[in-house]
Amino acid sequence: MAVELAEFLCESLHISLQSVRYYSDSKVVLGYVNNKTRRFYTYVANRVERILRSCRADQWSYVNTRENPADLATRSSTKPEDFANSNWLRGPEQLYKNSAITPREFPLVEPDDDKELRPEVTVASRKTVLEESFIDRLQDLSNWRKLVNVIVLIKRAARRFKGKLTPDSPTESTTHLIKESTAVIIRLIQEHAYHEEVLCLREGKHVPMSSHIRNLDPYLDGSGVLRVGGRLGKSDLPIEETNPIVLPSKHCLTKFLVQHHHKAVYHQGRLITEGSLRNNGYWIVGAKRLITSIISSCVTCRKLRRPLEHQKMSDLPKDRLVPGPPFTSVGVDAFGPWSVVTRKTRGGSANSKRWGMLFTCLTTRAIHVEVTEEMSSSSFINALRRFVAIRGNVKEIRSDCGTNFVGAVNELHIDSVNVGDGPTASYLNDSGIVWKFNAPHSSHMGGVWERMIGVVRRILDSMLMGAAGKSLTHEILVTFMAEVCAIVNSRPVASISHDPKSPEILSPAVLLNQKVNYYDPVTALNFSERDIYKGHWRRVQALSEMFWKKWREGYLQTLQPRRKWQDDQRDLKEGDIVLLRDKSLPRNDWALGIIQTVFKSECDNRVRKAEVRVAKDNRVTVLTRPITEMVLLLEK
Repeated sequence: MAVELAEFLCESLHISLQSVRYYSDSKVVLGYVNNKTRRFYTYVANRVERILRSCRADQWSYVNTRENPADLATRSSTKPEDFANSNWLRGPEQLYKNSAITPREFPLVEPDDDKELRPEVTVASRKTVLEESFIDRLQDLSNWRKLVNVIVLIKRAARRFKGKLTPDSPTESTTHLIKESTAVIIRLIQEHAYHEEVLCLREGKHVPMSSHIRNLDPYLDGSGVLRVGGRLGKSDLPIEETNPIVLPSKHCLTKFLVQHHHKAVYHQGRLITEGSLRNNGYWIVGAKRLITSIISSCVTCRKLRRPLEHQKMSDLPKDRLVPGPPFTSVGVDAFGPWSVVTRKTRGGSANSKRWGMLFTCLTTRAIHVEVTEEMSSSSFINALRRFVAIRGNVKEIRSDCGTNFVGAVNELHIDSVNVGDGPTASYLNDSGIVWKFNAPHSSHMGGVWERMIGVVRRILDSMLMGAAGKSLTHEILVTFMAEVCAIVNSRPVASISHDPKSPEILSPAVLLNQKVNYYDPVTALNFSERDIYKGHWRRVQALSEMFWKKWREGYLQTLQPRRKWQDDQRDLKEGDIVLLRDKSLPRNDWALGIIQTVFKSECDNRVRKAEVRVAKDNRVTVLTRPITEMVLLLEK
């Protein structure tokens, strides 16, 4: 308002605006006007700019609030009779004394908490000069063919720009351009990797003694390409074989060249790939290591030849290491079928099938076989009830995910660890039985019972050979199964000692039958008729202790070493691309999948099975498979 009033008066009275003095009792406002370092928000900044547009900062002076006549217009502090002698008409006293206080004579007030002041922000800047060479830009390409095509396009554009290539000029051969572009790329690689050697050869000097290619006797040909000197110059072979081009193995563009020739020989091995490079006139220093690394990371080579994944062999579960009553923890599997004669007819006989349900004790390695008439849930329940009635209660059952068990379990609503609802589930719950499934297609995880099935099959094959196998009935089959169990349970499960002082043979029958034909522990004890019951108990206890002692010393220690899979491998992770093996299809037709979920082992926290998402029958399917059925193609 003061500036606008001064402009009006000076224009009307023809006075110079620069001779006007301004007074204010606000040190904050005077600080705003004289500010040269701080910035304001929009409202104050616009008004300060308007003030300084018409006057200078040194035209402003400070007046005390008590002497400022402008305050009298807003305050009723002056009586009417004193108005004639007030500052409103006389003005401040310091004007008469010519002692106005200029801004330089008092500190300007700029409080830090002033809301009109913008906060000070310290910004540190750094100027960086990025020097990117032409060869660094070529590294962003994906393969050798694109690299050569880019150089071809650049050469054509450069010649067109220089006027050497016009619409009327003859078309240059593409093959010639490709050769020139390849030579350009090779010179760039050599100047980048062998700068000192190339510089010495251009100056007519020898290659330095410290150069690791000195033994190749390199030289520069007419196009400036570094080649192997060698000792075959007098032969009739082409220059590609007598004097191949020298290239380093650690350069990224050399990697593109090796990948190009590896694809040209249809992803063959290291020798064929290296032979292709030599035949095309390239001598790569350290080529074997480079080619091996490229082949090991090639997705196509992995798909064609990479072995299946595996992990270090896991520790044995607790239910195989803790002594206890036989058949406390069992593994179950079905095998068969066999055709048996059910009844005689006029035209011959009616046949039906029978299956064997094998229960294996995980601790003592004893077996028990039940014959079933069909692969149904009711038939399995009956077999399980017969087994429990003969061998006693079971705490834990393990099995694979064969269709025979999965169908029954799905029907009875039993999950992969604990039981749910249904008749079998109620029976298992009442008995305190826990059922654990192995991963599908992982027969190696059930080697305990898979091995026993193989033994039983071999014995049955010898029993059923001849006339016994042609007229097989249900009764005969059940009898054979009982004899097979007796044979298998009497087998030694540990090495047989040749010490005459220790003739005992460790077999499951010792613990199951409490009978040994070659040793009678009763003779070592003195019993009386009054201690007959006590003696019988001591006899059974002695046999049991003998078995478990031999079990710990002779059998358990044989489980200590890892026969295979002895080294830790990389765990599969979610997002890895894998190839899922299908034994019924050739390798090129195996399904491609992505790891969706991994399951870590409880004993060592290693991944041995995972869920894989694959496209099957035009729909997405999630399959649970062990890692031994997968081929890792691309890591996440």
